[in-house]
Amino acid sequence: MRRPSLLSNHNLVSWKTVAEIGNDKTILKKILQEGEGYDRPKDCSTVKVKLIGKLDDGTIFVKKGHDGQEPFEFKTDEDQVIQGLDAAVLSMKRGEIAFVTIPPEHAFGSDETKQDLAIVPPNTTVYYDVELVSFDKEKESWELKDNAEKIEAAAKKKDEGNVWFKMGKYARASKRYGKALDFIEYESSFSEEEKQLSKPLKVSCKLNKAACKLKLKDYKEAKELCTKVLEIDSTNVKALYRRAQAHMHLVDFDLAEVDIKRALEIDPENRDVKMGYRRLKEKVKEYERRDAKFYGNMINKLSKLEDDEGCGSSQGPSKKPRSLWPLAPFFTTDGSKLWLVLRLLIPVMILVALCVAYYVQSGVHEIDCVNC
Repeated sequence: MRRPSLLSNHNLVSWKTVAEIGNDKTILKKILQEGEGYDRPKDCSTVKVKLIGKLDDGTIFVKKGHDGQEPFEFKTDEDQVIQGLDAAVLSMKRGEIAFVTIPPEHAFGSDETKQDLAIVPPNTTVYYDVELVSFDKEKESWELKDNAEKIEAAAKKKDEGNVWFKMGKYARASKRYGKALDFIEYESSFSEEEKQLSKPLKVSCKLNKAACKLKLKDYKEAKELCTKVLEIDSTNVKALYRRAQAHMHLVDFDLAEVDIKRALEIDPENRDVKMGYRRLKEKVKEYERRDAKFYGNMINKLSKLEDDEGCGSSQGPSKKPRSLWPLAPFFTTDGSKLWLVLRLLIPVMILVALCVAYYVQSGVHEIDCVNC
């Protein structure tokens, strides 16, 4: 007997794209209406939006650009709105409407915050309906035809970077210094006078960006930036000192010493460099102590292994004297001892690799000598 079957037809009415935004992908953006074209705002763009902010229970705590109001205007990447909203708007196209879910760490954090229409409790996930009405991006370097204008724009960005650096916003400061360099990095169209004007600005921005990278623990990038400065000015003490700091964090102590000694040759009375040299010596001694302890333990284990095997041999009751070089016997046997040693060394080698990785991440305290 055939069982009756039920047939059902379904039509897909709509498809809502959900994007994960931010470095940790915890900000969710559901696109309710696609925007126009492909262009999106960038850092420091002036944007106009309509928005409604809500709590979990539907309470509206902010409403802007609706009920006859002008769209809300702000500048991206300037701390003018919460981080999550800033990141969401940077991902939108003109005319796009989206529903954005922002966790507490990218919203108002652990503090109770009074907004226009309600209080946002601490540790609260918030929700926004956002429409990107329009945006104006800052001019790119290639859009500036006048070289004097490029130098002026670079100086302005450097000043902005200095403000963020002093506030401890190192990632944001680094972006500003990078933007400044975009205006003056390539100087093929510059006259000799313009090159001379832009040179100290270029050096300053690279040095300050290197200082940001040290704070952000991006030591390889900091080292590369300092190297570029030294290609322009081989006697720049700040570049030598900051590159030495990067070498110290990367456990390249020999290279760090070369840079610090060179810096002291140029400026023997530089207090920060002298203190850095003392810290380097202390760090080297610390590593030497750790290495001595580590290899001492390893040699003791090898010696114990040799003694244990010597006691079990059939060469009479007399005990063989301890070899001054414990590894020597392992290369004069049939290989059985060598295999035992290798089996012992495998976990030791793994431990060494883990220790090196840990020490690379361990802190080497820095003293800034930045005059932004």
